[in-house]
Amino acid sequence: MTSPNDPVTPTPFNVAQPAAGATGTAKPSNEQSRWLLPGLAFLLILALAVVFWLPSYLSGPATSPPASPAAVAPSVATGSAAPPAQPTEPAASPWSDAQQARLRKEAQEVLAQLVELQFSLESVGAATWASAALDSAKATAKGGDGHYQAREFVAAKEQYQDSLQQLQALDAQRPDILTKALQAASEAIEAGDAEALQPPLATAELLAPGSPDLAQLKARVAVMEPLQAQLDTAQAAERAGELAAAEAALIEATQLDPASQRASQALARVQVAHAAQRYQRAMSEGYAALDDGRFDAAGRAFKAARTLQPNNPEIDAAAAELASAQTASRLGKLQREARQLEGEEAWSEAVTRYEEALKVDATLVFAQEGLARAQPRASLDKQLRATLAAPERLADPAVAQNLEQLLAQARALEPRGATLSTQLDELSRLLTAANTPVTVTLRSDQVTSVIVQRVARLGQFAEHSLSLRPGTYTAVGTRDGYRDVRETFTVSASGAATPILIACTDAI
Repeated sequence: MTSPNDPVTPTPFNVAQPAAGATGTAKPSNEQSRWLLPGLAFLLILALAVVFWLPSYLSGPATSPPASPAAVAPSVATGSAAPPAQPTEPAASPWSDAQQARLRKEAQEVLAQLVELQFSLESVGAATWASAALDSAKATAKGGDGHYQAREFVAAKEQYQDSLQQLQALDAQRPDILTKALQAASEAIEAGDAEALQPPLATAELLAPGSPDLAQLKARVAVMEPLQAQLDTAQAAERAGELAAAEAALIEATQLDPASQRASQALARVQVAHAAQRYQRAMSEGYAALDDGRFDAAGRAFKAARTLQPNNPEIDAAAAELASAQTASRLGKLQREARQLEGEEAWSEAVTRYEEALKVDATLVFAQEGLARAQPRASLDKQLRATLAAPERLADPAVAQNLEQLLAQARALEPRGATLSTQLDELSRLLTAANTPVTVTLRSDQVTSVIVQRVARLGQFAEHSLSLRPGTYTAVGTRDGYRDVRETFTVSASGAATPILIACTDAI
């Protein structure tokens, strides 16, 4: 028994040859003539069976690959049903046909992958975003169809494989194409070009309709018009020099579309320009206030300028100038006040001003000279005022003597103001009165011993007169068996006082 896949070989047969020695005119016997025609007919039937029936038997259900959808699918290139392949010549043998069937199956398998990938790419709009590449792959597949129809299955498979690889390469490019489409759409949004925006946005919609990046782009597209309106407003304000208004409009623009590079870059630029404008304005205000002597206002202006440009050395120079001007102003004020106080003979206050000036700058000549001039006068004024405040102390001869010396020094001073002159006159009068004795009468009981402290021991008497300088005195009376008495009395330069009674009357 033979296998259907074994090569079929013709059955050998021999035609009867003439008997040896017979001539060409000899006729066959009747028996040979009777079997010759049936034998030829049998051989003819057998040959026909080998040529026509055996190949169909070998390529039947037992040996043919299962029908593939791609075998009857529309042509990749044309989309129409491919006509069944018609062999140009009969198969040479069952073995050859079996090989052809195997090659045809392989070509169909590649074709099936090709068609499936083609449909997948077309479903995501490859005809829109990669029409040239898709058409090239289809043209290659169409060439494979020609080879397939000519039963050139090896060449057909190669063509299909080439087309499949083109589509696979195209499929692998989908992420890059999507990225480029998203980038192009983003650039169109940045440029505010609605016309250029549509193609890449449509491509991204075909490739990745649910992409978060696409959703973000759509959100940006929705605010393109109000964003452009804010940008236009900012540009107009900037041209007019109204940088605060421009900055406000750009802040609103960045809030509308936080991803907008145009808005953020314009905002950064305007903010820098606005800060520079405010800086210049603050510096101008500061110097104007400095020129007017409004140092507090100048300090506030320079401080505001420093917040805008903290590292600008111009602010340090301005601050130094302000400090110098403040110092000069303060010293000038102290000098003026000290001079005025000297003129008012308020020497202690003048000393205070000169000392404050020397704390600022110990080398100031006016303060050194003024202090040397004011200190002695302040000391004299203090002593004179103290004496005037307690004239009773002049009853003490030592105090009166010191006052005489002080008055001599004061009379030698020049210039002598009205205050000093008044003080000298009053103290001279007081000194004269203090040096003029006043008669004072003391009375007693003739049994009490009387002593006027720091003046005299008077003893016992009924009445005694004393010449005393104006002032306060104390008289003490003593008597055996009686309590001592003490009387304090004041002698006034205005006239005689009432007699003073000194007597011990409280027995022990």
